[in-house]
Amino acid sequence: VWVSTDHDEIENVAKQFGAQVHRRSSEASKDSSTSLDAIIEFLNYHNEVDIIGNIQATSPCLHPTDLQKVAEMIREEGYDSVFSVVRRHQFRWGEIQKGVREMTEPLNLNPAKRPRRQDWDGELYENGSFYFAKRHLIEMGYLQGGKMAYYEMRAEHSVDIDVDIDWPIAEQRVLRFGYFGKEKLKEIKLFVCNIDGCLTNGHIYVSGDQKEIISYDVKDAIGISLLKKSGIEVRLISERACSKQTLSSLKLDCKMEVSVPDKLAVVDEWRKEMGLCWKEVAYLGNEVSDEECLKKVGLSGVPADACAAAQKAVGYICKSNGGRGALREFAEHVFLLMEKVINSCQK
Repeated sequence: VWVSTDHDEIENVAKQFGAQVHRRSSEASKDSSTSLDAIIEFLNYHNEVDIIGNIQATSPCLHPTDLQKVAEMIREEGYDSVFSVVRRHQFRWGEIQKGVREMTEPLNLNPAKRPRRQDWDGELYENGSFYFAKRHLIEMGYLQGGKMAYYEMRAEHSVDIDVDIDWPIAEQRVLRFGYFGKEKLKEIKLFVCNIDGCLTNGHIYVSGDQKEIISYDVKDAIGISLLKKSGIEVRLISERACSKQTLSSLKLDCKMEVSVPDKLAVVDEWRKEMGLCWKEVAYLGNEVSDEECLKKVGLSGVPADACAAAQKAVGYICKSNGGRGALREFAEHVFLLMEKVINSCQK
C-alpha cells in the first residue's frame, strides 16, 4: 500500500499505519491535478508495478474482500481495467432549457408503464470507490480501457464524499457498515470511563468550607443508565485523589477507583475478575495516562477536547467535549456496533 501526498501530517499518519509514502511533486499537487496525474508520476519511479489499484480517500466504506476480488479479475480473468459501480433505482428526466427544450422528457422510463422499484433492475453508476488498471493503459492516459469490467459494490458500502452534506451521511455509514479489522467484533461487557475530563469537564470548584464541587452533564448520566440497562457493567476511574463522598453524591451507582497510578493494571484486574477478554472492554479516556488502556481495549473513544496522545490511540473521537455529552455519544457508538455484532451472529 502506497500513499501519494505532499503533506507532512498525512505522510506521518500513513507511516503509522504501515503504508509506504510517495512524496508527490508540486506539479502533481495543484488544485487542478487529477488522480491520473499522481498515478503516472508514481509509476515513473516504480518500474516494478504492473497493476495499479487507485483507492479514493473519499470512499471510506471499502472492504478488503472487494479489492481482493477485483485484483483477481485482472490477474486471473484477463481484464485490463475494473472499476466500482453501484446499482441505483432512480428515474431520470431531461433538463428544461429555455429556447431549446420547453418541457421535460423521461430518459429511462415510460411513464405510461411506470415500474415499481422492486420490479426494475435499475442502472449501474460509477461510485468512485476504486479504479484498477494495468500499467500500459495508465501510461496511455486512461484509468478505464481495453478489456473492461465493472465490480458492483453493495449499496451500503457505496459512500462517496463530494459535498459537505455527504460528510454526516458517510460518518453514519462507516459506523454501521465500515471495515473493523480481521477480528470479529465482540459484545461489550465492561465500559470504563475516566472521571476527569470525560465524565466531568475537568473543572474543579472549591466551596468556602474547602469542599470539592464537580459537575457533569445529565446526558452522560442517562448514557450510563442506558449502558447498565443493556447489561454492560460501567466503572469509573481516576488518577486523581477524588473525594468518594463527592462522587457518591452523583448517584451514578458505579464501582469506581481513585488515586490510581496505573490505570491499565486496574482495568486488567477488573477484566480478569469478570472473566473477559480485552475485546469485550470499552474505554473512554482523554489523557496520556489513558493511552495504554485505549490501545488495549476492543472499543476506545475520547472526547473532542482530549489530548493529542489520547486521540492518536483511539478508534473513535467524539464530537462532544468531556463533561458535555461525550460519554453519552460514545455509549451510542457502542450500541451501534453491538447491533452489528448481533446482526452478524444472526446471519
